[in-house]
Amino acid sequence: MPTVAIVSQKGGSGKTTLALHLATCAAYDGMQTCVIDTDPQASAAAWGDWRGDFLPEIVTCPPVRLQSTIQRAMRGGTEFVVIDTPPHGDIASREAARVADLVLIPTRARALDLHAMEATAQLVTYAGKPAFVLLNAVPARATRIIEETSEFLDKLGLPTCPVRFGERAAFHRSSAAGEVASEAEPEGKAAAEVAALWDWVREQLGMAKPKKKGGRKKSEA
Repeated sequence: MPTVAIVSQKGGSGKTTLALHLATCAAYDGMQTCVIDTDPQASAAAWGDWRGDFLPEIVTCPPVRLQSTIQRAMRGGTEFVVIDTPPHGDIASREAARVADLVLIPTRARALDLHAMEATAQLVTYAGKPAFVLLNAVPARATRIIEETSEFLDKLGLPTCPVRFGERAAFHRSSAAGEVASEAEPEGKAAAEVAALWDWVREQLGMAKPKKKGGRKKSEA
């Protein structure tokens, strides 16, 4: 079962937003999808409460129960898992990286955020799983910042995901309504960035493209 872990030692990097958007993409592709929220703040679970009875499923669990929670999800028919982890959560991040097929590390291209990358790099290197940094909240026309950040990450042994997220209000507005960007602004730039990332993630995991999109839009539920 394809499993993606979202990890970062820095708070405010966009882990939960990324996890929820990826999981919702999979759900719209007709996959039974689960977000496992290991963060004590349970932000993903709160979003699930706002969303109501609509996919993806959100499950909370402590890091020590992660493996058994994934196994239980598999027995229940889950086909795709995204793990959301807390900041400064070495145990949770390590366990998530260990069980994942792909690790994504969201970060802003700022000094304090990049400083936290050193600890994250050590963590994912130890796990030995494919890991990529997703640049998040990237300002417009920030070519030089992107180049300098990518060079810094390369020195840490962390490749950069070819897809980036800009600073988009749609991410914030949609989350507050229990939605994702493609539901709040289907034709917006945020929705296009998420769709591009999902295509890339699916390719990294060797997942075939769906023959037909599944599920209903949240507004139709």
